[in-house]
Amino acid sequence: MRKFLDGLYNVAAYAAALFMVSILVCVLLLIVGRQLGWYIPGLNAYAGYSMAAASFLALAHTFKQNEHIRVTLVLNALPSTPRHILNLLSLVIALGLSATVAYYSVNLVLESYAFNDLSVEEDATPLWIPQLAMAVGSIIFAIALLDELVRTWVTKEDIIISNAE
Repeated sequence: MRKFLDGLYNVAAYAAALFMVSILVCVLLLIVGRQLGWYIPGLNAYAGYSMAAASFLALAHTFKQNEHIRVTLVLNALPSTPRHILNLLSLVIALGLSATVAYYSVNLVLESYAFNDLSVEEDATPLWIPQLAMAVGSIIFAIALLDELVRTWVTKEDIIISNAE
């Protein structure tokens, strides 16, 4: 299971990296096109879609690599047992919030598909397509938080603290 989950986080990170490259390509095409007097309709929108996809798809991998910004001042000041309990509580709250975001992201994709929502930009892309990356990234992030909650509960090891010391 560990290998599968780590692979899932890595695949999402690679996808996020590809979307970051697509942002670069879109911006470069816009710059070059402006200099040469041509324009590709909807390129601004695709740069925005790529930015959202990269942001959400990178969440789980960044979290599991302990690279998210965390305020550990209170956690580090507490003795071991209260620190562990507070860490578990914060993981439960984060899981609840991320599961809510994932749920509503999936609903947004389904509604956009059902109503055939189109982008208001020149590209007229069906909105469920770029929203899908947000939903997938949200789901994977919720899985990563559940993974960390279970790992912390079972091992009684607070990775946030052990990496900070």
